[in-house]
Amino acid sequence: MKAIRIDASGGPEVMQWQDITLPPLGPGEVLLRHTAIGLNFIDTYHRSGLYPIAFPSGLGLEAAGVVEAVGEGVTLSVGTRVGYCWGPIGAYATHRNIAAAMLVPLPDGVSDEMAAAGLLKGCTTEFLVERCAKVRPGDWALVPAAAGGVGLLLVQWLKLAGATVIAVAGTPQKLALAAAHGADHGVLDGSDVAAQVRALTGGRGVDVVFDGVGKNSWESSLDSLKRRGLMISFGNASGPVSGVDLGILARKGSLFATRPTLFDYYATPEERLQHAGRVLGLMASGGLKLAINQRYKLANAAKAHEDLAARLTTGSTVLVP
Repeated sequence: MKAIRIDASGGPEVMQWQDITLPPLGPGEVLLRHTAIGLNFIDTYHRSGLYPIAFPSGLGLEAAGVVEAVGEGVTLSVGTRVGYCWGPIGAYATHRNIAAAMLVPLPDGVSDEMAAAGLLKGCTTEFLVERCAKVRPGDWALVPAAAGGVGLLLVQWLKLAGATVIAVAGTPQKLALAAAHGADHGVLDGSDVAAQVRALTGGRGVDVVFDGVGKNSWESSLDSLKRRGLMISFGNASGPVSGVDLGILARKGSLFATRPTLFDYYATPEERLQHAGRVLGLMASGGLKLAINQRYKLANAAKAHEDLAARLTTGSTVLVP
């Protein structure tokens, strides 16, 4: 059994490929053999120290695999295919012990790679659109970084909810990718995004912004909102938003702002089974299409982190044990 471990925060070079020995299973736990592992921006935040963690530590919150052994009180059967995307941290491993309550069974129409590539991003998309923004038919939505893993799923889910979607991306090729997934309009990052959004909306602005970029897009996202619009800042791809003067929300139209996390919307086993079940159902039916555009060996996870930070990836990425 092997895993990526880190002893201190830093760049991709702190990631070490190590042999591990797992302890005996405790009550309620299963031994899970990973078959595919998801790569997400939050992994880089844990590694870099942006989101502090205790050391030594593993990395990764999302994976799919097969139950190989069960502890006392577990109702899952050996051989069951399962996935998870809310941790605990340590998914970058060939095997791990994990509480059965953190796992959701995978339907036949969802492969292990699909689950590992899309469960965290899909569940993030679900709670952002359905339960955080409560998007309604006819709403206008702005999606910065629309060609990324979450971005492409946001575009699709927003269209299912009846919204008009403006995608923001760094190249014409990425805008074309967002359009292929349903975006109604595209705006190049680096241009005057807010001015173009105002033009597209007849001066009104959008109802909601789903901003996973952070520092670099904070101002333009606020300037793109309608009066009493909703700013959802859910990521820090360009660095965290800091030093915010709450008065800016009043000056720009009595705006609302929130900084939600997946873990508060998937806090209980019941929430995980219900809402992840909906995500997996859409994936199985083809209503939510995943683009797995990169695969790396788990041992080469440092390279995957480098490429993610350099914006060299599109769609979703899986690490293969």
